[in-house]
Amino acid sequence: MHTTPIHKIVVCGAGTMGSGIAETAARSGYKTLLYDPAPQGLDKARQRVIKNLAMLEEKEKITTEEKDKALGLLTFSGDVRDCRADLVIEAIVENMEIKKKLFADLATINSVQTILASNTSSLSVTVLAENTSHPERMCGMHFFNPAQLMKLVEVVETNWTNTETLEAVKTVVGSMGKIAVVCKDSPGFIVNRVARHYYLEALRLLEQGVSDIETIDRIMENAGFRMGPFRLMDLIGNDVNLAVTRSLYESCGKPERFKPSAIQEEKVDKGQLGRKSGQGYYTY
Repeated sequence: MHTTPIHKIVVCGAGTMGSGIAETAARSGYKTLLYDPAPQGLDKARQRVIKNLAMLEEKEKITTEEKDKALGLLTFSGDVRDCRADLVIEAIVENMEIKKKLFADLATINSVQTILASNTSSLSVTVLAENTSHPERMCGMHFFNPAQLMKLVEVVETNWTNTETLEAVKTVVGSMGKIAVVCKDSPGFIVNRVARHYYLEALRLLEQGVSDIETIDRIMENAGFRMGPFRLMDLIGNDVNLAVTRSLYESCGKPERFKPSAIQEEKVDKGQLGRKSGQGYYTY
């Protein structure tokens, strides 16, 4: 199948990840639309992007012209009917049924040439693709937080994903100054499956009273990690981190090594989600 060059990108979901992906796309020269049905979420995303670009300008990482160009390429909408593009990247809540519904809507309003990609960090891209009319045009496109800074993007291939789709997505990732790593669809893909123990073992040390949060973080940071496990969970969002752990635990047959931590479950139940709520393992 002929692949249409990527000129316009839609990002669905105006949370921290979605707005970061949209900002990256606009800075990379793509006409970009950020969609979210919640007006408050869209407004927060707009202010977040403006603040980030202003900070980059102040630090002389970008010029005023580059900042203005990026802002000129980025638009916002709360109407799903506006989500027509060459590439649509979904970055909404980690809930399979909600994602399925969105992809069904996206498939209806877009061309058969449109590439649909999910930024899911743990759910099956294969299951999502099964519910689209052209599964060969769908893949995973898993960015890492913060999307503006992190270089790696996991491009997740299902049994249906065709070569043209993979090559087009890899080209987009490269044009954003990032590194695309293609992997087969599997629980947790590569990074989340390997990194899960960074969080879970730290939580088990805390549960067992071996050490405290600050000490564990400080030791890991002194060992060479840019951020300790608890600081990183607060950055990602404890709700997101827990959802990934639960998904991996269930999809791998509930092995003990992936069992969710009661401490993190309690944090989420209390709404202590990390930076985005002002309270997590630390106070912000």
